[in-house]
Amino acid sequence: MAVLNNVTPLIALDAVAIDTETTSLDPRRARVIEIAAVRLNRGRVAAGVPFHRLVRPPEPIPAASTEVHGIDDAKVAAAPSFSEIWRDFLDFIGNDVVIGHTVGFDLAVLKRECELAGIAWTRPRTLDTRLLAEVSEPDLAGYALEKLAAWLNVEAIDRHSALGDAMTTAHIFQALVPKLREGGIRTLAEAMHACRALTDVLDEQHRAGWVDAVVPPSQIDAERTLKRIDSYPYRHRIRDVMRTPAEFIGGDIPLRQALTLMIGKKISSLFIRPAGDGSATVPGAAQTGIVTERDVLRALTEHGSKTLDLSVDRIMSYPLVAVPADAFVYLAIGRMSRMKIRHLGVVNDSGHVIGALSARDLLRLRAGEAISLGDEIDEADDVHGLGVAWAKLPQVAALLLAEGVSARDVAAVISRRLGSLSRRAAILAEWRMREAGRGAPPCPYAFAVLGSAGRGESLLAMDQDNALVFAEGEPDGVNDLWFGALASHIADILDEVGVPYCKGGVMAKNAQWRGSFATWRERVADWIRRSRPEDLLSVDIFFDLRGVHGDGALAESLWRDSFDQAQGQAGFAKLLAESAGATEPSLNMLGGFKTDQGRINLKKAGLFGIVSMARVLAIRHHVVERSTPARIAGIASLGIGGKSDLDALSDAQATFLDLTLGQQLHDLEHGKPATNTVLVKRLSRRDRDRLHSALTAVKHLDDLTRDLLFRE
Repeated sequence: MAVLNNVTPLIALDAVAIDTETTSLDPRRARVIEIAAVRLNRGRVAAGVPFHRLVRPPEPIPAASTEVHGIDDAKVAAAPSFSEIWRDFLDFIGNDVVIGHTVGFDLAVLKRECELAGIAWTRPRTLDTRLLAEVSEPDLAGYALEKLAAWLNVEAIDRHSALGDAMTTAHIFQALVPKLREGGIRTLAEAMHACRALTDVLDEQHRAGWVDAVVPPSQIDAERTLKRIDSYPYRHRIRDVMRTPAEFIGGDIPLRQALTLMIGKKISSLFIRPAGDGSATVPGAAQTGIVTERDVLRALTEHGSKTLDLSVDRIMSYPLVAVPADAFVYLAIGRMSRMKIRHLGVVNDSGHVIGALSARDLLRLRAGEAISLGDEIDEADDVHGLGVAWAKLPQVAALLLAEGVSARDVAAVISRRLGSLSRRAAILAEWRMREAGRGAPPCPYAFAVLGSAGRGESLLAMDQDNALVFAEGEPDGVNDLWFGALASHIADILDEVGVPYCKGGVMAKNAQWRGSFATWRERVADWIRRSRPEDLLSVDIFFDLRGVHGDGALAESLWRDSFDQAQGQAGFAKLLAESAGATEPSLNMLGGFKTDQGRINLKKAGLFGIVSMARVLAIRHHVVERSTPARIAGIASLGIGGKSDLDALSDAQATFLDLTLGQQLHDLEHGKPATNTVLVKRLSRRDRDRLHSALTAVKHLDDLTRDLLFRE
């Protein structure tokens, strides 16, 4: 079951839809005579036994009430009292969100029943389909349950029975989720926040004696505290702890010889090439096996003394389970835990095995629930599973900040998870293509992320920036059309999970952001020949490209080839700088902050400018790096520009990331979308000073960029 937090996406919500039938429509007098609940698992109505009970009230049921729901005194004569069923009802709900249609009435009645029975009342977290429907479509003629069912093509089952209305409410909520997403409402907190804005409706319900249908997310979570986690796995990458170089032997080597090598090198595993492969090329994980101490023990148990004469390919595990060298350590911990193995291979961006990692290397690390995030994404078998895993990301980011991890390192974690999410979306999209009769990919391909995700600098206000390169095929040809359909599925999956479509269209589903390797080379050459900055909008983020699925070598080769093509092309780099636009000054003439409704957009005020400067200078001076700090360091190493100026810009970027991420987490918890704006009055004195220094550092950024473009 998913861990509930305010940023859980609605598509991944574990919830319970409830309804009651009562003796009256006045919550100050009504008594419960029927109660029902239907479970939703990951946003979908779950199969299984619902909760349904008749309740014996302590007073006669009015005839007018019976005419509505058909329940009379005889029907409930043998039924239990409210106090007898309440514990079972609470056990069924658990900690899930409670959904109801005009749920404020049900809450008021249940609260009164608890008070009359001397039972402690605890308000659950709730959503109201009546309010959500008005948020989604303000101009409907009415919001009664049957009207919403008709609007959403939901069958209204057994109207005015608690179980029928609870079931109908559950299906209405499920049908509302995509409509809410179209309006930019994706998470639990955003839905609660949007409902709270319907003040006229809420005031009317309050006057009728109802309990508030929704309360501010912060009110419910006021006493919640963050658990501390071991942040080491989120701050260190696998390359920091792996053993390298990778030790290979041929598959036809006797185990006796392999054991001698393992003992001599004091290692617990060896990688195995296919038998007869004498090439010097380092193979990929799919072509590699592994022999470990456990494999040897199992073989000895099975074959006895003759085991030592067997070739290693007889006892090896195949294929090798591997993780990327640039991934964070928590991914390896989660994968070992899930697969119950103690050894992993480590691969580079091209998919070649470059190192080994064992459980022994990770003994000092703890594997908690949050660490499993990466593996949960990698193993999700549908969009809802992806949504459940992705919902944990903001909470992990908050925990890491609480542990003192810098936003720059947290951004790298977010970026890696966004890459994993994109990879899994591509795998699910391939399944959809096969199910549709379109078959497997027609040739090798790589799906890649661009922009902040490629640089490792993503925060929580993200959208899709991606591209696709395939081995061969012409524009609008058979291969291109196949990959266009695949990319459309990927974009839809990512949008549904919570990574919206790119407003600028930088997605592989659009023809200009996919193509064969040859097509991409021609495209890059054409960019370099362009003479107007307006023709190069969004081109710059292509140089942040990082492959996340498929043939990693294809993506890596394209990225490096593009840098090679652009090398020395000062005019191209200058046009890219001009297309990025100028930084917006956020300090006034007296040195004070210039705000809009109390906020400063730190992306426009300097973050985007620093990133753009580092990128165009890296392109111009052939600094083949992805991250902004690495690009700035590479530029400084060439003796281009003053080191103190460049260091100040790197520090400013770190400040902008720290303050932006902190604000995004605060806003998400309160039902507001994550943006790049920071509320200045929330900042401590120290953070205001840091912000002032960072904004001062970028005051002359545009001039500095133009100057350094033509330095040699």
